[in-house]
Amino acid sequence: MFGLNKKDFSLLLIVAGLLLFAPFLLNPFPEGSAMAQFNGGYPDLMQRLVIFGIFAVGFNILFGLTGYLSFGHAAFLGVGSYAAIWMMKLLTMNVVPAIIMAVIFAGLFALVVGYISLRRSGIYFSILTLAFAQMSYALAYSVLTPITGGETGLQPKLADPRLLDGASDDGRIPQANLFGLDMGASYEMAVGPWLFTFNAGYYIAAAFMLLAFYIAIRIFRSPFGMMLRAIKSNQQRLNYTGLNARPYTLAAFVISGMYAGLAGGLLVAMDTQVGPERMFWTASGEVVLMTILGGAGTLIGPVLGAGVIKYMENIVSKINSTILHDWFAFLPDGIEDLLVTLIYPFVGKGWHLTLGIMFMLVVIFLPGGLVEGGQRIARLFGRGKKDEAAAETEAAKQQPPAE
Repeated sequence: MFGLNKKDFSLLLIVAGLLLFAPFLLNPFPEGSAMAQFNGGYPDLMQRLVIFGIFAVGFNILFGLTGYLSFGHAAFLGVGSYAAIWMMKLLTMNVVPAIIMAVIFAGLFALVVGYISLRRSGIYFSILTLAFAQMSYALAYSVLTPITGGETGLQPKLADPRLLDGASDDGRIPQANLFGLDMGASYEMAVGPWLFTFNAGYYIAAAFMLLAFYIAIRIFRSPFGMMLRAIKSNQQRLNYTGLNARPYTLAAFVISGMYAGLAGGLLVAMDTQVGPERMFWTASGEVVLMTILGGAGTLIGPVLGAGVIKYMENIVSKINSTILHDWFAFLPDGIEDLLVTLIYPFVGKGWHLTLGIMFMLVVIFLPGGLVEGGQRIARLFGRGKKDEAAAETEAAKQQPPAE
């Protein structure tokens, strides 16, 4: 269905189910309980999960399929964000034109950067993309201040023309919307001690996530995707056949940049504030971590990696010493203080330390990322069932035949 085989269609349905029921899945603990600290079903976090999932899925089309490691993809995220905010300032607060222009501008910028950077491969390609990203950051931070707002960034103002919306005369800064539907609109549903929030902005971002994931599946299974895998496998041998690989890698680079632009446009749709820090090199490194942590070259891996990192950034980073003391208050004072002392460096401001250890363990023991870990567990249980079935079969053979 939809041009997908049974396995890929099942995977698409799983992703759709996860996106649809995320407000329930991310809120497993009752409100007011000690474990409610780990609930992640609030709009801001859910939106970031899907938006950075789109960013990582697009990056995976370049890195996972061709093997070209870009350290500058945050530049396309930032260009998409600036294009979107300018559409909101000049044209309308409707997010549709903003997102369309974010994808177009990011794609055009990726075409220029890719055309130059792909003249080199390996570490030289990576350094070139990093240089472009840092130059873009520097331009946005200082040189292009009239366009980017410099250090303070850009946001909608009452004085903006907004040609399609008309002048705002109620004294309020207008909100981003989808044909009148406020992106911040939410419906809360209380079920016993649980409180679930359904946010319009999240479901709009989730719809784009599902579309982006579907397109990624089609690219992975297409002859174009097979050609990209061939480039990753042995580009030199491919060149010996007389095939020029550069148009294919450039196409993958531009598609990947357009995914980043889409993510940048959606970030503006959720929070109409854009600053140059969105293009800083750490943002480029983050999407690399997401892809490798989840599983480069796999379909679902980058989504998992983005989810894990954003969850840790928003949940684990908020666990402070007071919360830890509350958790272990039932223990004797000496043991309580010892446990808090041992755990505290890995949570709160030290969540990066936990992420670093997790990343090291994945790279050393699970080169295929979290997806490989899941596959190993599935094979382990599958092998257990097979062994049990084989034992039962062997026992049946040893039983004497019935008289």
